[in-house]
Amino acid sequence: MTTTPLGARQGPAGEAAVTSREGFDLGELRSIVEVEVALTDYPLADALVDRALVYRTEDLRGGLRDLDQASAVRNELTRALHDGPGVIVITGAIEPAVVDRATGVFEQIIADEREAGTGGGDHYAEPGANDRLWNALEKLAVADPDVFVDYHGSDMIDLASLAWLGPGYQITAQVNAINPGGAAQMPHRDYHVGFMTDDVAERYPIHAHRLSPLLTLQGGIAHCHMPPETGATMLLPHSHKYELGYLAWRRPELIEYFSEHHVQIELDKGDLVFFSPAVFHAGGHNRTSDVRRMANLLQISSAMGRATEAVDRERIVNAIYPVLLRRQEEGLDPTVIACAVAASAEGYAFPTNLDRDVPIGGLTPPSQQDLVLEALANKTTPDELAAQLAAHRHRRATH
Repeated sequence: MTTTPLGARQGPAGEAAVTSREGFDLGELRSIVEVEVALTDYPLADALVDRALVYRTEDLRGGLRDLDQASAVRNELTRALHDGPGVIVITGAIEPAVVDRATGVFEQIIADEREAGTGGGDHYAEPGANDRLWNALEKLAVADPDVFVDYHGSDMIDLASLAWLGPGYQITAQVNAINPGGAAQMPHRDYHVGFMTDDVAERYPIHAHRLSPLLTLQGGIAHCHMPPETGATMLLPHSHKYELGYLAWRRPELIEYFSEHHVQIELDKGDLVFFSPAVFHAGGHNRTSDVRRMANLLQISSAMGRATEAVDRERIVNAIYPVLLRRQEEGLDPTVIACAVAASAEGYAFPTNLDRDVPIGGLTPPSQQDLVLEALANKTTPDELAAQLAAHRHRRATH
């Protein structure tokens, strides 16, 4: 990532830069994106395809046999994702027969959920364009543990995760099947700040915009042959280096630039693609009439985004809410009330169960804080709020 806050408003000397959507500059983005990569700078890479670095599993695996070489392998992948194009492909990572077994399980779960009316939707595509299976990691483990072990026991997924996040990473997975004729997604950045509205994202300082992509690795497992016409993922290499990108991806001029300059990398069954979540990307348009393009999207999180203590915030809220309600009636400064809510209730919508805790009117479902503030505004009784919080907890659970 660049160290200069591109697009950020500079404050007076000694003050931090302020993020603003008005600072977007297409010329700055172009100067970052329209660069060449020298394959010689990445000696382990097999090829440079559409500005993305392509690695062969057998080459990487050979380098992992020696401790010093293993460190060099991880370091090269880190450079490729951070300083390079931000996109890598690892070919032949998972045996096609193993992928086929997982596909069979996923298809059955999708069919069962469709019949039950519980199937998931897509944040970035029109309803019906694709089928989404949320929490595919847990659902696969419960449905067929043998397949899970063979499928997720991948040294190449582990390698990329360690290179970007270090040990202790946590995997989540969401199967995305783009149906024949399914329209493309809108270009976007991803979790964390990519899930926020512009208004919310502007409230985060520029260093938080820099931090967000370092906490997550975005990836995908190809479940079929994926040439561009099947809707292969559209990517804009190097775009992760543009720091104002979280406030740019909805802008018409960015969408137009992305449509003209994105790349689509052809993948075979069992290939992996990994990229910074700050790379502008989107699922492509499936222009075929008979290919259901399936990929398992991996969102792998750093171990470091955790508090030190376990805290039952629902219990805290239920304890203090009657006091907040009473003191609000007594005229307590609203700022004091808002700060007390911020100190007690969970302010982040994730992690959650997106099958049940469905976003309404945005990319994120309501947080516990949202429920408490709404309850205060509506003068909801403590018993009513307690029931709402319990229902909220149930929606977020996986079973």
